[in-house]
Amino acid sequence: MRHPIFVLFLLLCMAGLPSCRGGRSQDDVIVAGSTSIQPFADKWAEVFMEKRPGLGVTVQGGGSSAGIQACKSGACQVGMSSRELKADEKDFREIVIARDGLAIIVHPSSPVRGATIAQVKQIFSGDLTNWKFLGGPDKEITVVTREEGSGTRGAFQDLVMGKTRIFRGAITEDSNGTVREIVAHDPHSIGFISLGLVNEQVRALALDGVAGNEANIRNGAYKLVRPFLFLTRGEPSAAAKAFIDFVLSDEGQALVKKDGLIPVK
Repeated sequence: MRHPIFVLFLLLCMAGLPSCRGGRSQDDVIVAGSTSIQPFADKWAEVFMEKRPGLGVTVQGGGSSAGIQACKSGACQVGMSSRELKADEKDFREIVIARDGLAIIVHPSSPVRGATIAQVKQIFSGDLTNWKFLGGPDKEITVVTREEGSGTRGAFQDLVMGKTRIFRGAITEDSNGTVREIVAHDPHSIGFISLGLVNEQVRALALDGVAGNEANIRNGAYKLVRPFLFLTRGEPSAAAKAFIDFVLSDEGQALVKKDGLIPVK
């Protein structure tokens, strides 16, 4: 679990302390939250600022829960969440900017090509501990998960685990990139990341016989799908609205598709 002092420091940085802001103008936009959305938002912000040199966009991570809190406190103009909002978080304007599949990843050398969602649940609950039960080698499964407060973990909890907790023996990491790196270097590991971040370092398993791709997400065959959300408190500022409108424009949605996500337009 993320240490409360770290979260406090993050929120203070977002709130605009001089040591954290580095002299930004009042027209700049702070976008903060989900580390799943962060690498994509970084790219979108770069393209946007090339087109609108008078506006600056700073993208910060911290996780979906931290982004929601930062948006609520006014520490950022746009929050990012890679999970559905909970009942007590529904006081924001929600903008769905993309949809993302959740990929269950293994090492490329693994002979295991697929699993059922029920088996994945058993693995992450600690009830299924050896690859031989999935047609793999007689080796213990190394389970890698995200930290509490992560939107990726929240989506995985909702879509796969339900009320069952991820077991304490799992390795816990604070970014999709780190999960990917661990799985890429451990042939007996398994983890979950954004489908848009799957690359040649890892391989995504087919789930219930269905591959994770745009066609199967759009037709509903692939079940592990979550929204990528931008959040604002009421109407966004003119600068924030300009950035949001860019991401939702034809050009922005083309970038979304290019990055391996599912456009909403």
